[in-house]
Amino acid sequence: MGHLVQLALPEEYGCQGFQREHLPILPEPFVLVPKQIPTEKGYRADPMALKQLKVIEQLFKKCETIIVATDAGREGELIFRYIYHYLNCQKPFERLWISSLTEKAIKAGFANLKSGSDFDLLYQAAQKRSEADWLVGINATQALSIAVGEGVYSLGRVQTPTLAMVCKRYLEHTNFTKKPFFQLKLKHQKEHTDFFSFSESIADKKEAETIERQIEKNPVAEVISVEQETAQETPPLLYDLTGLQKEANKKYGFSADETLQVAQGLYEQKYITYPRTGSKYISEDVWAEIPSLIRLLQESDPFSASAKLVKITALNKRMVNDLKVTDHHGLLITERFPTNLSAKEHTIYKMIAFRLLEAVSEPCVKEVQKVSLEVFHKCFTMKNTQIIQAGWRGVNGFLSDSNKDEADICEALPSLSKGTTLKIKSVEILSKTTQPPALYTEAGLLSAMETAGRDLESKQQRQLLQGSGIGTPATRAAIIETLLKRGYVVRKQKSLIPTEKGMQ
Repeated sequence: MGHLVQLALPEEYGCQGFQREHLPILPEPFVLVPKQIPTEKGYRADPMALKQLKVIEQLFKKCETIIVATDAGREGELIFRYIYHYLNCQKPFERLWISSLTEKAIKAGFANLKSGSDFDLLYQAAQKRSEADWLVGINATQALSIAVGEGVYSLGRVQTPTLAMVCKRYLEHTNFTKKPFFQLKLKHQKEHTDFFSFSESIADKKEAETIERQIEKNPVAEVISVEQETAQETPPLLYDLTGLQKEANKKYGFSADETLQVAQGLYEQKYITYPRTGSKYISEDVWAEIPSLIRLLQESDPFSASAKLVKITALNKRMVNDLKVTDHHGLLITERFPTNLSAKEHTIYKMIAFRLLEAVSEPCVKEVQKVSLEVFHKCFTMKNTQIIQAGWRGVNGFLSDSNKDEADICEALPSLSKGTTLKIKSVEILSKTTQPPALYTEAGLLSAMETAGRDLESKQQRQLLQGSGIGTPATRAAIIETLLKRGYVVRKQKSLIPTEKGMQ
């Protein structure tokens, strides 16, 4: 049902909307009213909300104590407390706090009910967020709309900074002046193996052509250094909601809101744990359930082959950290295996299941080789990475990240040592240009919201936003959808572009 009670609109305080003389509107105290919906005669109480509130009021009168089973999070706490205070209820209440809707999790939650007062601070945080949103949204929206004098321009505590980021990136992209540069690509051969080396960037084409002619006259390179190391790539942590939304947008083109709705559906069907989580970790007690989840996947297609690569007796515990678990732990599947999923549900479930398998797998072990050559006092390099042990990267078959630069990729190199001379079979000048900052995709904007504040000059302001950014995992998708619905931003292919209204 969502929110049945909300903060009253300005008219409740005797202030007619969009009149300069009434600004700023600063209610003291704020008044709670049933959920309001727009009608031809203005905003009115939602009949469905009134009906539901009447049912809840009757139940409150009959009971001796209340068990709160709203979502275990800030917003779920606010939903109950607003109803509780609106109905002037004084009955004691306890809190059911669970991250999964399976029968096992619910029974465990009822066996461990928490005191309602344990969540007073969570409620106060939610209440102040709600009031701050009201104060900024109502006053700033009306002030701007009055100043513009045409139409309604909504502002919001999170919405407006997010729009500013989209506009700033669009201007940086649009106003960017591309500059040409050049790179020399050399082809070598040894032990019947072709491989390539690349120069650093060269700004002047004439300089590149001069070096090209010199190489053609004397096509020899000398190895000046060989660096070789074994590197371990640690497995990724579990998904939090923002991470799931970013990955689904990059790989499958899902909008942030689309991913949230699909994940919420899977949660309500008891196939995954609570989706609106901001943590990528699990607690020690949840770790005890992981082996049974791995065994479930080992017995189920399409996960069986990948899950059997995971060693139950040597699971990676990197994701276990009680101190980094917030209201909810990282996204997990449950012991209830799904059937008859839609295509989108199947995609999101697979992402969460495969991420669990990756997270408990061994590191990926790589051998990284970098060779530097000298040709006419210019440095050329070639790199090669060989996977020694696939580890977690073998789970889903993604042995490397996409979109790597050609200069960072090379076939297996022959044995080389310092002082070795190599013949140059051919030389090629690559013409390139500097690229503007990419327009925001939803994945990119989610990342920017998550890390907002890193570039602030004020150390105090940076510290306030550190680890939180703007918005929450549960609200970021809704903020993006709000910008789209209000005509401030449009989707163009995968990019988010500000409209003329958004740029004003």
